[in-house]
Amino acid sequence: MKRLSGLILAAILGSLITLGAYKGLGMDQKVVLQEQQDIPTVLTNAPLTTSPKANMTPPPPPVSRSASKALPVDFTAAAAKSMPAVVHIGSTINSAQAGGGQGDIYDLFGDLFGNPYGGGQGGARQSSGSGVIISRDGYIVTNNHVIEGASELEVTLYDNRSFPAELIGTDPSTDLAVIKVNTGNLPILELGNSDDTRVGEWVLAVGNPFNLSSTVTAGIVSAKGRNIDILNDQYAIESFIQTDAAVNPGNSGGALVNTNGDLVGINTAIATKTGYYQGYSFAVPVNIVQKVVDDLINYGAVQRAYLGVHIKDLDSKTARDMGLNISQGVYIAGLMDGGAAREAGIQEGDVIVAVDGKRVRNAPELQEAIGRKRPGDVASVTINRGGREQKVIVPLRTREGGIKMEGAQAGVDKNLMSRLGLRVQDLSATDKARLDVEGGVRVTEIMPGVVSKETEMQEGFVILKVNERPVRSNRDFQNALKSKRGGVMVEGIYPGDPTVYFYAFGL
Repeated sequence: MKRLSGLILAAILGSLITLGAYKGLGMDQKVVLQEQQDIPTVLTNAPLTTSPKANMTPPPPPVSRSASKALPVDFTAAAAKSMPAVVHIGSTINSAQAGGGQGDIYDLFGDLFGNPYGGGQGGARQSSGSGVIISRDGYIVTNNHVIEGASELEVTLYDNRSFPAELIGTDPSTDLAVIKVNTGNLPILELGNSDDTRVGEWVLAVGNPFNLSSTVTAGIVSAKGRNIDILNDQYAIESFIQTDAAVNPGNSGGALVNTNGDLVGINTAIATKTGYYQGYSFAVPVNIVQKVVDDLINYGAVQRAYLGVHIKDLDSKTARDMGLNISQGVYIAGLMDGGAAREAGIQEGDVIVAVDGKRVRNAPELQEAIGRKRPGDVASVTINRGGREQKVIVPLRTREGGIKMEGAQAGVDKNLMSRLGLRVQDLSATDKARLDVEGGVRVTEIMPGVVSKETEMQEGFVILKVNERPVRSNRDFQNALKSKRGGVMVEGIYPGDPTVYFYAFGL
């Protein structure tokens, strides 16, 4: 009896000691996933306190033949096909970048992922994202915000080989960029057709969240043609594929693939209040990706076509006031002078309901349809005017009303500009008058190169002189640098700032 009492006392004492250690080590903390929902945590290697059988989850009931037809498809083939073509992109960023999204929409890169793994604000820091190999000789598509502001880019392949990467070009209006590694015989992802992607269809997100390489998650397409107002660009094209595949910081630039393993989108953003996945993610459709990538590789700049219209989504009130029997489409609220739409005969008050025979329900779908075309291309636009549909053939133009191609075929020395890491454009007549200057070139983009490494020049800077030689155009700027060796001094201003700035770098 005394022995039994001693055993009971020892057991009680042992339990108290264990409980005290549990409290003292802070192991009774809980993880709050949502408001008013506490879920206790437990170490995965915690020993069982009772018999294994008592902790086992009962086996699920057998699945009937009819129920088995509703089970998800097998994703293993699609995952095996896509993972080797998705790469990890490491970036060295020398200056703090704007990021974190707008409102409840966040990109999957920027400060969300960079700061915890790199330096503080204002100094060099390391950040990480994803990319998709699209050619066997090393071209890779990713998001613009993955490489924006980077002075160095390093790509790690699925087989753990690493290569420095060269920036080929970027397009902030779609948040896409193309980089290249100097190697060959790489695995690639076949491009699918995002027009054929349907709401409710299974898709996989492949990328490198939180530096966890080659991560695959599954979900369905929950919406298409989604505009989330995240791209800080006046001419942004947002017609995202929305999914519920789990993506997180580091997934940016990764692949969204269908069950065949074909690329249908580039993962770009998430809707969240925390900065981490909360149920919705957004991808740029591959049909936009393909056009942007082709332009950046072939021309060095995106050849953007414009209708020349001011638009808004059709709503029931507007439709009722116009006497229309439709509730979907894009209402023409205004026309630009000299624009393609005005010249083709489209009128204010018309409603665009289709482009090239494909129905258009809202503004993002119209932007996507026109965004796939280049200046000089022709669009067959179906409009509803006064309740009747008619087709209008519209030869598309540039934003300025012309059809001239931009970039490498417009006289840009691509090798020089790539070495500098700059993209510039001539000042418009309006800009010259506003700034009270005779000419100059505006820096529209700063990429990895000499300028980003050796100066603190920011986008928007207006270059007025090179080595005290006046610069009135892009051609003047390049001519001043082509034969230059050694030190270069550029002089200019920032709009709204009266200070004259000087930046020096070597060639």
